[in-house]
Amino acid sequence: MTEVEREHPDKHGDLQGDEARPSDPGALADRGDTPAPPRGDERAVHAFRKVPRTGVIYVTTEAARLGFKPGADEGTDGWCNLGQGQPETGPLPGSPARCEAVPISGDDQEYAPVAGLWELREAIASLYNRAYRRGMPSRYTAENVAVSGGGRIALTRAAAALGQINLGHFLPDYTAYEELLDVFRLFSPIPILLEGERGYSFSVGDLRREILGRGLSAILASNPCNPTGKHVRGEELAAWVRTAKELDCALLLDEFYSHYVYGMGDVAPMESAARYVEEVDRDPVVIFDGLTKNWRYPGWRVTWTLGPREVIEAVASAGSFLDGGGSKPMQRAAAELLTIEHTRAETTAIHRTFSHKRELMLEGLRKIGVTVDAEPEGTFYVWGSVADLPPGLSDGYGFFRAALGERIIVVPGEFFDVNPGKRRAGRPSRFRHHVRFSFGPSEDVLVRALGRLERMVGERRRA
Repeated sequence: MTEVEREHPDKHGDLQGDEARPSDPGALADRGDTPAPPRGDERAVHAFRKVPRTGVIYVTTEAARLGFKPGADEGTDGWCNLGQGQPETGPLPGSPARCEAVPISGDDQEYAPVAGLWELREAIASLYNRAYRRGMPSRYTAENVAVSGGGRIALTRAAAALGQINLGHFLPDYTAYEELLDVFRLFSPIPILLEGERGYSFSVGDLRREILGRGLSAILASNPCNPTGKHVRGEELAAWVRTAKELDCALLLDEFYSHYVYGMGDVAPMESAARYVEEVDRDPVVIFDGLTKNWRYPGWRVTWTLGPREVIEAVASAGSFLDGGGSKPMQRAAAELLTIEHTRAETTAIHRTFSHKRELMLEGLRKIGVTVDAEPEGTFYVWGSVADLPPGLSDGYGFFRAALGERIIVVPGEFFDVNPGKRRAGRPSRFRHHVRFSFGPSEDVLVRALGRLERMVGERRRA
C-alpha cells in the first residue's frame, strides 16, 4: 500500500469485479465523499437537478481529495496527470515563440460581437482556404465562421440550434457529449456502436446504412476520435462528406485534434473535412475547432464553428441567449496566431514531439500488459484494455483508484460510453475494462508515470 493510500483509504472498498461497479459512468460521480442529503429530502433546493461531472472533472476532483493541485509543480515526487485532455503548453523544439502577454486596448473593455470579432472570423476563413481549399471556387468567408468561448460552448450553441431530428453519435466518444445530448430535448440522440474488434472503423457503407436505417438528419463525432484515436481521413473522409450531402445528413465534426495526426507522411500533417466540401454554403458539414489543442492555448478559450452561412447565423443566434460571446482581447490576439505560416510551424513541432511520446506511451503500456485495440491515428490518447491485469487492476475504475495511490490520474473507459438520459442504466458498460491514457503531458511526466505503473502492476502480480 502506498503512502497516499494509507493516508486516504478508499471508503468505498476495493473494486474487484463488476459487482462493485456503478451501473453507468454517470453514477461514478455519486461515489465520492460528499455528505449525503437529508433522508426524505434528496436536495436542499428542489428546483435544481443533480448534474453529473464529465470524466476529466470527476477524476481530477478525486485526485484533489488526495492532494493534487492543477498547475502545481510536478517534481520528481509530484502528480502525473494522464487524465486531463490538455497538451503541454510550453515551448516545443522548433515551435513558434509562445505568446506570453496580451495587450488590451480601450475598446477591448466592451463586449465582443456574439459571432466573434470580424477580423478573427476573416483570419479563420483565410486559414481554412489556404490550408485546404487552394484552387477551389467555393471559399469560406467571415460569414462562415462563428467564434465562441470554448469548445463546449461551440457544441452547445450547435445543439441548441438543432431541430426535431434524429442525431447519431458514436460509442465510445467524448464524455462531455453525454449531458450535451440530453439537455436539449428537440432532437433525439441515437447511439451508433463502434467495435474494438474492427479497430473502431466505420466505413462509408456503415455510414449510409445508419443514416437511412435510423432516419438520421445529423451525426456528431470527434475526428480524430477522443478516446480511441481513430481518424477518418483522405478519400474515406471525402466519401463521408459526399454521402452526407447526398443523403442530406449534417456532419457535426469536432476537429479539435486535427493537427495531432500520425502516419500521413507530412512533417506538418493537418486534416479537415473542409478539404472535401464542394460548396461551403450548401454542403451539410459543420466543423468545430479552436486554439485549445491544435495551437496549445487551452486557457484562452477561443474556439470556432465553421459551416454554411445559415448554420452560422443559427448558432450565433443561440449564442446570444446562451453565452453572449467570448473574450474580446483574447480574440484580437488570436488572429495573429492563425496565419498559415505560424500554424504549419506549430504543427510541425507538435508532430515531432507527440509522435515520439505516442511511441513511448504505447511501448510502456504494452510492457505492463495493457491491450491496445488500435494504435491511435490521431489525438494524444491511448485507449487500452486492462482486462488482462491482476485482480483489482483489471477494470477501469479499479485501475483508476489504484493509480491514484501512485499519484497518477487516468480516466476509466466507462465515462466514454456516452449515455444521454441514462437510458441504458442498470447494464454494465462495454468499456468497463478500458482506460484512457493521455500523452499530452511532457515526456518527463510520461516516463515517471509509466515507471510507477510498471511498479504498481508488478507488485500486484507478485502478491
